[in-house]
Amino acid sequence: MAIQLLDKHGRPIVKQQLVTEQASPTTRGVRQPYGAHPAAGLTPQRLARLLRDSIEGAPERYLELAEDMEERDLHYSGVLSIRKRQVANLEITVEAAGDDAESNADADLVREVIARDQFQDELVDILDAVGKGYSATEIIWDTSEGQWMPRELSFRDPRFFEFDRTDPEVLMLRGDSGHEPLKPYGWIVHRAKVKSGLTIRGGIARAVAWTFLFKSFTIKDWAIFAEAYGQPLRVGKFDPGASERDKEILLEAVSNIGTDYAAIIPQAMAIEFVEANISGSHDLYERRADFLDRQVSKVVLGATGAVDAPTGGGYASSKVHDGLREDIETADARQLAATLNRDLVRPLIDLNRGPRKKYPKLKIGRPDEEDVAALVKNVEVLVPLGLEVGMSTMQKKIGIPAPAAGEKLLVSSRSTAPAPVPGVDGEFVDPDQQRALPAPPKATLNSAQLIGVDLADGVDLAVLGIMADGGWIPLVGPIVAGLADELAAAQTLEEARTILQRRAETMGVAAFTSMLANAAFGARLAGEAEEPLTDAD
Repeated sequence: MAIQLLDKHGRPIVKQQLVTEQASPTTRGVRQPYGAHPAAGLTPQRLARLLRDSIEGAPERYLELAEDMEERDLHYSGVLSIRKRQVANLEITVEAAGDDAESNADADLVREVIARDQFQDELVDILDAVGKGYSATEIIWDTSEGQWMPRELSFRDPRFFEFDRTDPEVLMLRGDSGHEPLKPYGWIVHRAKVKSGLTIRGGIARAVAWTFLFKSFTIKDWAIFAEAYGQPLRVGKFDPGASERDKEILLEAVSNIGTDYAAIIPQAMAIEFVEANISGSHDLYERRADFLDRQVSKVVLGATGAVDAPTGGGYASSKVHDGLREDIETADARQLAATLNRDLVRPLIDLNRGPRKKYPKLKIGRPDEEDVAALVKNVEVLVPLGLEVGMSTMQKKIGIPAPAAGEKLLVSSRSTAPAPVPGVDGEFVDPDQQRALPAPPKATLNSAQLIGVDLADGVDLAVLGIMADGGWIPLVGPIVAGLADELAAAQTLEEARTILQRRAETMGVAAFTSMLANAAFGARLAGEAEEPLTDAD
């Protein structure tokens, strides 16, 4: 018995409906590819009415204005593109739902889809919701090889949709015979949660609309001002007895100078150029336009530092602004990943491999940045204290791969040769020569002569015995027991210092102290006897 697939709302999935497009544009129906341009001649009264209509069930004009704003306002277009493309270019990873082969196969299927060349461009289209509040992308399924794979994620004009009158959060497709529900498993509907409230009121374009209007007034007034005062005034002078024809010739000459930059006049006439000498705040228009642009940067990027920070902010100012934008980037990436997991990952697995209790999870974001300098410093301090660190782990942390077989290795500039080590005769020898020497026999308290060392007293014999037969292990064990685990759990260098300080106060040194006392006693006896102690002693 075939399993009936259901979407997240419990609606049955009809596969036959998914093989045909639902929302392609039409030239005669209601989904026409061309729209109006309400930005032309926009006034405060028209804008207020347009925004009010958008939340009362008629968002088409508002969506057309949002599109116009991206085309007419270069600053808004630039910062909005930064926000969308910054998220679309983040690293995408897929986590399997489990460690079994089936879960890994599910994850590999998702990885195959996101590896498509056009996937990042499709994400930019999905992120159109940042400006307009929502985006609807139709999944064009390819079933040619007996499997369900997205051939294309086709962006659909937001004007093709309206929200259900009874539920303002349910998106409906505008059709010739009325509104149609979107086919389950056929759509990626993304809502950008820029602010709380209705989806149609959540886009950035709604907040920027008033700034766009005021800036358009400013730019228009600026153009008029520049035309009036940016060029010198041309004044033609004629004699009192000049005829009407002479006056016409002079006026024509003055006019031609403004366009052709050349003119001829009778010798009895004269043309003077009066330079515009403007005092006061003549840069008002520029400062007003810059101010409005900075407000747009704040609402889109969360800061002004990315594109229009004041000169002289320097590196510190840039880092502060980067931190502010990171919060918005993280929120956008999290919302986008949740949408893709719901509307793309689950349909992909259900249609190809059947329903699952747990599905692969797609994640979008920057990898955790490691403070390599602090990490290396901590390792230098903690490894001598007993912390065990794998070489491969450190290589991954600092981003250096393991050396290939036979690869020439870098060495310290302070010493190009390996450090010498003690040889069997007590002299220091080259490490390469040491490797060729036979391994010395295990030392005991009476084996000093076997390793060629002339010991002077009982202290040397005691130390040799402890080090050679592993007797130091039960002595140091109580002191360092569990220390490596505690240090590994420390998050900061300060926590590690606290752990070491507490250990210094509570470490078990009884066995170590007893051994030192015995060694000191043996050394005292050896000194008084003027001969080294042996096992026989």
